[in-house]
Amino acid sequence: MKKVLCWAVAAAVTLGQAISAQAADVSLDIGQTGDSTMTYRLGTQFDFSSSWFESSVGRVTGYWDAAYTYWEGDETASNHSVSLSPVFVYEFAGETVKPYIEAGIGVALFADTDLEDNDLGSSFQFEDRIGLGLRFANQEVGVRAMHYSNAGIKQPNDGVESYSLHYRLSF
Repeated sequence: MKKVLCWAVAAAVTLGQAISAQAADVSLDIGQTGDSTMTYRLGTQFDFSSSWFESSVGRVTGYWDAAYTYWEGDETASNHSVSLSPVFVYEFAGETVKPYIEAGIGVALFADTDLEDNDLGSSFQFEDRIGLGLRFANQEVGVRAMHYSNAGIKQPNDGVESYSLHYRLSF
């Protein structure tokens, strides 16, 4: 727990400096794992400020996502994680509502290697995601699936998935 707290403080300081340099978005995810553990994720996003392959159909863009996740369990099974991921987004063209799909692979640090009946093997995990949703005005809503695994760096490597509803507010 002490290690994650140190990482969270370092991330907060780094994010505070980045926020002063550019506008950041804030997101909230509420989800559940395959074993019914509730997940609560608070994140901040920094757009790449670039887009590629623009056409009348849409464009590719992306953002950096830094987040803290609380994995709710009983007294012995709760966990915490911090993560950082680059995320690529295909945003379809639209006047007021823009559908999108997203995918990304980043890294995460867990406070404990046990989560539910899963042994993650190490605190270090890769965070894979895929999602879809709608952007409108300065908001975004969507659904997302995230998978955490250490990619076999250390055994065991049970991994865990979280399926969530997502809300993002842009400033």
